[in-house]
Amino acid sequence: MNPFPSMSPSLPRRFFQRQTCLGALVVLLAFMLAGCGKKNAPAAQPAALEVDVVTVTTAPVAFTRELPGRTAARRIAQVRARVNGIVLRRLFTEGAEVKEGEILYEIDPAPYEAALASARAAQARAEANLASVKIQAERFRPLVASNAVSKQQYDDALAAAGIAEAEVASANAAVLAAEINLGYTKVASPIDGRIGLAEVTEGAYVQAAQATLLATVQQTDPIYVNLVQPSSEVARLRREFESGRMTRNEEGQAAVTLLLEDGTEYPVPGRMEFTDITVDRGTGSVTLRALFPNPKGELLPGTFVRARYAEGVNPQALLAPQQGITRNYRGDPTAYIVGADGTAELRVLKTGRTYRDSWVIESGLQAGERVIVTNLQRIRPGVPVKPVPFQPKAAPAVPAQ
Repeated sequence: MNPFPSMSPSLPRRFFQRQTCLGALVVLLAFMLAGCGKKNAPAAQPAALEVDVVTVTTAPVAFTRELPGRTAARRIAQVRARVNGIVLRRLFTEGAEVKEGEILYEIDPAPYEAALASARAAQARAEANLASVKIQAERFRPLVASNAVSKQQYDDALAAAGIAEAEVASANAAVLAAEINLGYTKVASPIDGRIGLAEVTEGAYVQAAQATLLATVQQTDPIYVNLVQPSSEVARLRREFESGRMTRNEEGQAAVTLLLEDGTEYPVPGRMEFTDITVDRGTGSVTLRALFPNPKGELLPGTFVRARYAEGVNPQALLAPQQGITRNYRGDPTAYIVGADGTAELRVLKTGRTYRDSWVIESGLQAGERVIVTNLQRIRPGVPVKPVPFQPKAAPAVPAQ
């Protein structure tokens, strides 16, 4: 029999179900409390990341500069016609070496020989007339004292002698001009050098008024190399010299090395001649000129070259490895260093030029600090690091062919 006739048979079953649910809730709460306790426990310190480092040092650095340029002849003479006439002969071989005064062309001299002969005849007539009027003036001088000749006649004789002297001088000048023009019919080279193409041939008519170009002679030993340097670089170098960060090389030590179009080095060194005082308005650059010996004629005018020369010496250049320098989203150079507490520290730097495999640091680092050069992708500021001196890998040996 049911001891509880007033209760429904389903009541004990519901009671036990409620007790089971309560037990499950208690167990779930216990697990949750246990999990919260684990979260509140102190986290384990991560292991230090092993990184290679390079110590920042200072050293005297001789900076070199490589600039583009073109070769140019040291002396250029454009041989032009100075009289009118027909070219009779060309007396040179194109591309050959010529000497100063060597005859290159001969222009028909006949008209100028005739002009010279006419000028000399006028000269002789003027000289004869001068002799006649001088004699007459000398005769009149004693006669004036005895009133045999009037003073006016004597004065006229003296004036005629003066006019005759002027006519002789004019005739002499005409003869000289005719001789000069006749000399211009033989066109000579004004300088030593190598002559280029012949611009006219035999039978051509040349004119002095148009200064007809006959040929061009260029002196290429030694030869100039005109280099182009930005004016901002010139101003920066001046500031560095004035501040003492760089010192100039001794006089005579500014040697220049030339690299040809194919990258080969010209065997003979040159020297820097001067720096132009004018900035090109179109390019904002300054022209530098170097002088190179060219005894074999290997350097031709107009050739594109590159020149390398020493700018100066920085006695205390602060050097940091390029491998450890990166850039942030702003484009500023940055580097991770090993901080005093053994963690990575991010520095924003100001770099100058490069020297071999290093950057010259202007600000942001000090001598003795250690720059991290490996594992840069895994490093963040504050991460513990274990610094190890960087050992560069040796280049693999190239097998013999």
